[in-house]
Amino acid sequence: MQSILKWFIRFLPFIYMMMIWVMSSMPANAIVELPHSSTDRFIKESLHLVEFAILYLLLVAALLTTGKFSLRWSLIFAVIASLYGLVDEIHQSFVPARSATVIDVVKDVIGVIVVAYFVHRSYRKHKFERILKYFS
Repeated sequence: MQSILKWFIRFLPFIYMMMIWVMSSMPANAIVELPHSSTDRFIKESLHLVEFAILYLLLVAALLTTGKFSLRWSLIFAVIASLYGLVDEIHQSFVPARSATVIDVVKDVIGVIVVAYFVHRSYRKHKFERILKYFS
């Protein structure tokens, strides 16, 4: 059972990346549109702060299942999550009814940086030891 969980966690980042890609291929209001346009826009713009931060966390979780977590790998995954945010914006620029802006990429990167800060802080305080022991 533990082996199945490990592999599931390792595949989660790729599943999430596919979900981002598919959702970015749709018009902004394809999934949900709130009744107040200003609230709808605020929430959707705010999601940029968490969307790729979640990807970063999933990449970190996948690495934790290998028992080889390090700050170097964490930084590499932060860069990967941020670059995927850039790729997603470029992709959106080719989708009708979608737009791509530099500020969206900045929001994506800020979200990743904030979460990476807390991951690094937790790692330095040895908060991951129990997780690493569970998967070793």
